[in-house]
Amino acid sequence: MPEIICTTVYQFPELSDAAKEKARSWYRELGPQDDWWDAVYEDFERVCEILGIRLKTTPVRLMGGGTRAKPCIWFSGFWSQGDGACFEGYWSHAKGGATCIRDYAPKDATLHGIADRLQAIQRRNFYQLAAEVSHRGRYYHEYMMSVDVTRDSPNWQPPTEDAAETVTEALRDLARWLYRQLEAEYDHLTSDEAIEEGIIVNEYTFTEAGRRFG
Repeated sequence: MPEIICTTVYQFPELSDAAKEKARSWYRELGPQDDWWDAVYEDFERVCEILGIRLKTTPVRLMGGGTRAKPCIWFSGFWSQGDGACFEGYWSHAKGGATCIRDYAPKDATLHGIADRLQAIQRRNFYQLAAEVSHRGRYYHEYMMSVDVTRDSPNWQPPTEDAAETVTEALRDLARWLYRQLEAEYDHLTSDEAIEEGIIVNEYTFTEAGRRFG
């Protein structure tokens, strides 16, 4: 015979501390929403534009059958050896980049330093440097980025001796910066505060022990 069982359920704020922790653990296991990194990528694309980097793109198929161009940005994280971020693109001189990046991110000393180094090496090469950044290998971190630096000189002058190393390290530092932004965003989305907000907004209910009920 069927039985009717009555269960008292609770909103998150009504739970005990121990039950709240169990509820948070359940929600945290769901993980952040798909494409949680989109805002970080958008910010990175703008930073690249200011610094004179044109990101390569790859076609991605859409649900309706069409395609869209997806920037070549990748990462893996956040707790394993070999985790990191990388990108592919073309770099050339961006006039006023060091000033513009300070307007865009006035408190970010790392970006200021990258812009200053890129501008300084361009100045020493009469603003004729360019570079192609490509991804190599199966991991996604800054050392998987191959940087080919060239100089477009009408007199066939080669790049200065420090050009390749300076540009490569600056662009790898930019990949490291991107990884830190992604890590910070993930930490925020999985923090107790964000988890609790998600539970409350979705109006989930729980048993007295903190088990998800509805």
